[in-house]
Amino acid sequence: MKLSFTHFKGDLFGGLTAGIVALPLALAFGVSSGLGPSAGLYGAIVISFLAALFGGTPTQISGPTAPMTALSMVIVASILAANNGVIEQALPLILMVFVLAGVIQILFGLVGFGKYIKYIPYPVISGFMTAIGVIILITQIQPVLGYYVKDDAPYIESLIPLAEEQILEEIILDEAERGILVLEDFTETIESAGEISREQILSQAQSIASKNSSGVIGTINAFSRAIQSISWIELILAFSTIFIIYGFKRITTAVPSTLVALIIVSAFAFIFQSNGIIQYAPIQRIPEGFPKFNIGIFGQINYFELLPYVAMAVTLAFLGAIDSLLTSVIADNLTKTKHQSNRELVGQGIGNSVAAVFGGIPGAGATIRTVVNIQSGGKTKLSGIVSSLVLIIILLALGPVASEIPAAVLAGILVTVGIGVMDFKGLKAIRKIPRTEATIMFIVLILSVFWNLVYAVGIGLVLASIFFMKKMGDVSKRYSNVRAVVKEKAWKDERGIDKKTLESVFIKHLDGPLFFGFTSDFIGLRNQIPSTCKWVIFRMSRVPYIDQSGLYALEEVLMELSQKNIKYIFVGLQPQPRLLMQSIGIIPSLVSTKHIFRTFLSCRKWLVEEINNKKQLKS
Repeated sequence: MKLSFTHFKGDLFGGLTAGIVALPLALAFGVSSGLGPSAGLYGAIVISFLAALFGGTPTQISGPTAPMTALSMVIVASILAANNGVIEQALPLILMVFVLAGVIQILFGLVGFGKYIKYIPYPVISGFMTAIGVIILITQIQPVLGYYVKDDAPYIESLIPLAEEQILEEIILDEAERGILVLEDFTETIESAGEISREQILSQAQSIASKNSSGVIGTINAFSRAIQSISWIELILAFSTIFIIYGFKRITTAVPSTLVALIIVSAFAFIFQSNGIIQYAPIQRIPEGFPKFNIGIFGQINYFELLPYVAMAVTLAFLGAIDSLLTSVIADNLTKTKHQSNRELVGQGIGNSVAAVFGGIPGAGATIRTVVNIQSGGKTKLSGIVSSLVLIIILLALGPVASEIPAAVLAGILVTVGIGVMDFKGLKAIRKIPRTEATIMFIVLILSVFWNLVYAVGIGLVLASIFFMKKMGDVSKRYSNVRAVVKEKAWKDERGIDKKTLESVFIKHLDGPLFFGFTSDFIGLRNQIPSTCKWVIFRMSRVPYIDQSGLYALEEVLMELSQKNIKYIFVGLQPQPRLLMQSIGIIPSLVSTKHIFRTFLSCRKWLVEEINNKKQLKS
């Protein structure tokens, strides 16, 4: 948390450049989330400041990112739908989900979750990131075409009967809850219905229209209406933005092309509109002054309403952790330093929780902004703080000006973000990677785009685990050997055993871990034991690990051998298998400690004496 001013000049330029780069993206992500440009700007300011102050990656610049915004968009749409599209009613619950996600991130850091991020399978990440790109591209079709469903009067008019039906249902439910619903005459219902104004019905119809046209499925359903209502001015503004973003990079990368496109296209659009030449739809108005501290949200919601969204909050925290730590690794490679992963999660969690209280959307470590910061000279936490201060100055000084930015310009910016976030490297390698990994990637991609981001990641992780377990089982079977000595080359210390002894002794070589993927084969190998066998020697020196499935399979084999009056000996039993066998009583209930030997030589000596003694007793 201690700040260093030894690299003040580099941190100043790094933070200044990163803040300028962050501005258009913050506005665009705010609009995309459904909470407006100010939410993106507030999130960028607060998260950049607090994640830098408390995080574990000195050069990291944090703020809203494409993956976090895509998931936030789903959360916002879901809660809005449950609240009839009334943002004022839904906002406290939305912000509480964001606060909870930040708290979960803090817990991730405190319990040391950071070290486990590296175990997330690449196909899951690849499919998810590509899905994020596809979702952003699809959901920007309407603003690129200049179609805004709230302005589609014919469509909204067609929804009025449905709106009236929903309003009537709400009246009846309200009366039922208050115990005043009388089925005989519906007196109260008729009176309440008569008080409903045309404006309320239109508002309900607009909410239904927004719900029907939001998200990937909604955008696809509304595509034909969007094409019929295309605004060529909005389309030209969007494509001009995209053209400048990609074209300016070929001239120079010293100045952020996104910012150049934002300024040039917005300036021309504003000038032409002021002269009455064109008309465009601006972004939502950005409130002037400092963000409002919405501490009151904690008392405005019923916390039971939060329960259905806990899984989404966990996924948001999980995604933020992955997003941030991947950026931290990139920062490490550029600066030749080592980040503190768990501390970084705590810092990100604090930033996201506080940002939500200010009305900001959640974010994570932003790769592009972090790289820009490092390349511009940023070396310490001070650069992230400077980035935040730059955005505050822009908010206070240029808030009214920023409110005139065309929505189509931000849509164009988001199109380039969507293309940039897609994992083309993974897609190009699809023919070369194993079929199981390609399957996981496509399943996560399809489910994320057309169903649910949260469930898609969960299903991807489960499938990856199942395929991994199957693969490990196959590998184990390939390299693990459990065979009789008479059917394979004897181990060095087994040479010289006479044939008469081998008639009554069966040796099983176990080579590799004995776990769930190998238990059925292990149980089946008991059929190899010849009828003349009196002793079975289990050679366990090459078995470092046994799981519960393997343990019970071993127990089953031993119990069957006991029923056949066949005795058994263990040689070279390693600590983990022995401890597990003791824990459930296999040792000493089924396996006597005197039948456990450290080396085969001592076992062989004892067994020969035992067999000879029995022969003498019989004679």
